[in-house]
Amino acid sequence: MPVSDSGPSPTASGTLARAQARALALNVGFSEAGLVALPYAEEMRDAVRFEQWIGAGRAGAMRYLERVAENGRLVRARVGLLYPWARSALVCFANYNSEGPRSIADSDPRSGWIARYAWSSHVLPSRSDEHRVRRPSDYHKVLLKRLKTLDARLHAELGVFESRAYVDTGPVVERSLAVAAGLGWSGKNTCLIHPRLGSFGFLAVLLTSLEVSPNGETAELVPDRCGSCTRCIDACPTHALDVPYQMDAPRCIAYLTIEHKGPIAEELMPGMGRQVFGCDICQDVCPWNRKSLRKAPIATDPELEPRPELVNPMLEWLASLDEQSYEREFNGSPVRRAGFLGLRRNVAIAMGNSGLTQFAPRLKEWAGAADDGLRSAARWALARLNPRRETAGR
Repeated sequence: MPVSDSGPSPTASGTLARAQARALALNVGFSEAGLVALPYAEEMRDAVRFEQWIGAGRAGAMRYLERVAENGRLVRARVGLLYPWARSALVCFANYNSEGPRSIADSDPRSGWIARYAWSSHVLPSRSDEHRVRRPSDYHKVLLKRLKTLDARLHAELGVFESRAYVDTGPVVERSLAVAAGLGWSGKNTCLIHPRLGSFGFLAVLLTSLEVSPNGETAELVPDRCGSCTRCIDACPTHALDVPYQMDAPRCIAYLTIEHKGPIAEELMPGMGRQVFGCDICQDVCPWNRKSLRKAPIATDPELEPRPELVNPMLEWLASLDEQSYEREFNGSPVRRAGFLGLRRNVAIAMGNSGLTQFAPRLKEWAGAADDGLRSAARWALARLNPRRETAGR
């Protein structure tokens, strides 16, 4: 559906310096930040690449990426298409690296894997340590709150200007803006890689009508340091990274376990392994994140602390959740995005890949489910656990 800018172009009352913007961003809780003037030098190149990626069908069912402006151009391709008033983008990075194990490490075969970013939680305020309660937290809400605080402080210092704050939900390609702002390079696994912080980081963007201060400061671009390394490409079990620097979303485990609804193609299910929500494989094998090669700093963010029960969670525990307990466990968590039946479908696939026949009773129960996605996954998993026996109704 075509969209257009809803208001007149405002006039900024000041300019924004990179050092000033970064200091304020770090002060409100971000790990790093960069500022880039709009339009930036490589904007047209990045726009063409994005349009080609969409045109090749690599976005899968993520139709929101295909929104177009009145002139028919993809609104995410260039900030100026939707916001002609935007003169700068403040891109913030929030580290979520943790001490927890990697998805590629040896683990209990009865366990599944939830992507590291979705472990997030915070402790509710309490007068007594005995009554401290840990609840799920969603990085979208946490970081958007910080962006709004940052925006308010900028307004207090610089006066009236137009702005928009986005955390994954806006018409911007955050990674391209982050590269242009000097926060890192786009790796062969398509993640932004910060030379000091690695790639386990959230990106948040504040668009403003403020001009970047013409005081000689320039955003220093970080050169591509992937070199000849292909570890992420070689490690992807579903071959979603068949072309370096491009993600074929419909084959990506993160897409399949979160964005994709309904049945999953049988040829992809073996490669999904034990992943039940998201996937960290291409980041876990990256030298810029691995402790043995490079010590990326561990995050100490009280609003994004890991929930221990989500680290290598037991598949049977996840399978035992009914809708009410699912809501109780994941309300306010990114995991909720998969949906109750979507998570069950993913658990069924992980059970089939585990090789453990102890999961057969649960899978037999699900093999008669009304939901197509869950039913097909359970029947596939049963056949995988006992290939000599045809599953009823298959």
